[in-house]
Amino acid sequence: MEFSLIDRIRDLTAQARDDVRLGIGDDAALLAVPPGQELAVAIDTMVEGVHFPVGTAAADIGWKALAVNLSDLAAMGATPAWALLALTLPKADVAFIDGFAAGFAQLAQPYRLALVGGDTTRGALTISVAVHGFVPPGKALTRSGAQAGDVVLVTGTLGDAAAGLQCVQRHRRSDDAQTRYLIERLNRPTPRVAAGLALRDRASACIDVSDGLLADLGHICASSHVGAELDAAMLPRSSALLDLFDETTSRDFALSGGDDYELCFTVPAQQVAAVQADLAKLGCGATRIGRVVEGEGIIVRDRDGHPLASSRQGWDHFNA
Repeated sequence: MEFSLIDRIRDLTAQARDDVRLGIGDDAALLAVPPGQELAVAIDTMVEGVHFPVGTAAADIGWKALAVNLSDLAAMGATPAWALLALTLPKADVAFIDGFAAGFAQLAQPYRLALVGGDTTRGALTISVAVHGFVPPGKALTRSGAQAGDVVLVTGTLGDAAAGLQCVQRHRRSDDAQTRYLIERLNRPTPRVAAGLALRDRASACIDVSDGLLADLGHICASSHVGAELDAAMLPRSSALLDLFDETTSRDFALSGGDDYELCFTVPAQQVAAVQADLAKLGCGATRIGRVVEGEGIIVRDRDGHPLASSRQGWDHFNA
């Protein structure tokens, strides 16, 4: 049964690429990295009940399992190419495989991303995806280049996924458009691959917002040996989030909620307008939310410039 499931996944996710010399079916894939490119590699694991609620549709799980990894490539300014999939299932469930593969393939297709191998086994529902992408030498975005005086920006809106999770957990009716939007943002995040490519040679540092803005911007600050000051009033929040939750709750979601998979990045002040114009053309936009400063740590200020305290700094798998 295991091998028939593998065949089914292969057939449902097939994507032809000339650089895949040998794909699913042997003990290892044979892949050709194009000349003049470096290989960017990332891996993420998703566990039922931890990274997605029990009962999440199989197609949404397939989409998200790939999306969170493509987001890592986006944060590096890399072009997606290949993926490996390790799938642990409680039982051999063909209907689940069909739904999962459909969601995975739907997101993979626009990037011509090829699934080139993996593994299946029995156990608690767990999905690990490893992605590979290309980036020209010296062009990768990293967390370590932010400098005092740079501007902090984020793509899209923040806090939607955390709000969507709360809607699911509280069994909020999903027959209204706002609730559906927030849950969709949780289940089907949009990896900002095009934005990452546009930020090459422009962003001084970049990271994707997976564990919450404060936590992830904190990684940039730590790697770059700088601090940051944020303007809470400038945090981009969707109309759905603002309509369904009060100001304090929506702000906390935006600062610490996580799972949005937007890009947080720093740019020299003189480049901000051009970067915002280019990302607006891509449809995700970029909002200026603060600045990089000397020192360490992150200070969030209210409209009057007073520091705000946050109830949590972001997601930690071993302190949740």
